[in-house]
Amino acid sequence: MHVLPFVFSLLAALVLTRPVLARLSEAGFRRENYRGTPLPVPLGIVIVPAGLLALVALALLARLGDQDVYPDNFGLVLLFVPGVALLGLIDDVLSGTARGWRGHGSDVLKGGFSTGALKAAGTLGLALLVASSLPGSDAEFLLAAAVLVLGTNVFNLLDLRPGRSVKAFVLLGLGITLSTQNTEALAAIGIFAGPVLVAGFYDLREQAMLGDAGSNAIGALAGLWMVLTLDTTGQLVALVVLLAVNVFGEFRSISNLVEKVPGLRHLDSLGRPT
Repeated sequence: MHVLPFVFSLLAALVLTRPVLARLSEAGFRRENYRGTPLPVPLGIVIVPAGLLALVALALLARLGDQDVYPDNFGLVLLFVPGVALLGLIDDVLSGTARGWRGHGSDVLKGGFSTGALKAAGTLGLALLVASSLPGSDAEFLLAAAVLVLGTNVFNLLDLRPGRSVKAFVLLGLGITLSTQNTEALAAIGIFAGPVLVAGFYDLREQAMLGDAGSNAIGALAGLWMVLTLDTTGQLVALVVLLAVNVFGEFRSISNLVEKVPGLRHLDSLGRPT
């Protein structure tokens, strides 16, 4: 029964996505992608509503059908992902010209308003709340919060080419699941993972862009997958990798790196229109 959140939300996303694409275009929410083609954005706004629509059927089954449809840690997922997606949407709507930690930090120091700084602080608050609900020592609490925050930002950095963030999410999930043989966290995040796959397909086919609302939601799911599955050692390894990607993305172009590595370049381009 724990697969039902994924199934119901996937179906809801399939129904929602095309009307949302049409409405985004009608309302003029379009932005040029890396090819210079104007596309509807942010399609990531379908991820959370699709999951919430799935809750209608899930709640009825749980209450009236007396079915066990809620996986462990389901509440943490319902708290963290919508909150982070909302912060991403604010960044989509109100962002200025600042980019990266240094740009947003400079805006704050000058007394200006920075959506990036707001997003970082808000994500940290949510991450600390989620991590405080998990068992472990104070050090493990801080470690989990750091993985959640840095994981969210990494997928924001990756979302510079069509389909890149959702591909990274799928590969991360495969790696975690195959190495740990643990699917409990997958069941918990399924309510938003289903819509991510649907939105990610349109992103990959260059029919829309996810925006920060989408990439942040994917990053939040990835962070949750790591902290709910990996032990302390695994989270420490994840933290080092995430920190390295964050630092590299601040000073160098991830897209340029991908283009220079033949295997990565091929994987990165798979599924895109030629």
